[in-house]
Amino acid sequence: MLRIALTGPESSGKTTLSTSISEHYGVSFVAEYARMYLENNKGLYEQKDLDCIAQGQLERILSSKEEIVISDTDFSVLEVWSQYKYGEVSAVINEYSRQDLFDLHILCCPDIPWEEDSLRENPTSRNELFERYKESLLKHNKRSIIVAGPHEARLKKSLQSIDALLKF
Repeated sequence: MLRIALTGPESSGKTTLSTSISEHYGVSFVAEYARMYLENNKGLYEQKDLDCIAQGQLERILSSKEEIVISDTDFSVLEVWSQYKYGEVSAVINEYSRQDLFDLHILCCPDIPWEEDSLRENPTSRNELFERYKESLLKHNKRSIIVAGPHEARLKKSLQSIDALLKF
């Protein structure tokens, strides 16, 4: 089983790229649990809710039976956001961020236009948050690539990296 996670700031193309990658390999992708959780709570949450979101995402990832698991998010998303919004990260999220659950992290650059969404909170700090994602991946020694530019270029680079892992 190969596990791939997409990460990056809000509105950086994670879901679009997840969809294209999963279609290419003929597998379904693991949707972002946070979106469902927040929709059920009308977008309202506190820091403690991030642990529930992390647990829900982990359960979805671990329950996937696909040969290639494409996760529309990873735990660095919760780590970076918790630190940014609340100034601290819970032990649960720290532990999930440290774990080696994914074979590759695809970090999406926020060099595409912001798309408004009722659950998105921060259109102005995407570049700062992107740098925090890079730091998190380095800190936890995660295998990662950065994708930027038009969707076709992002997809091509992602597929090349995944195909290289599949050859091992």
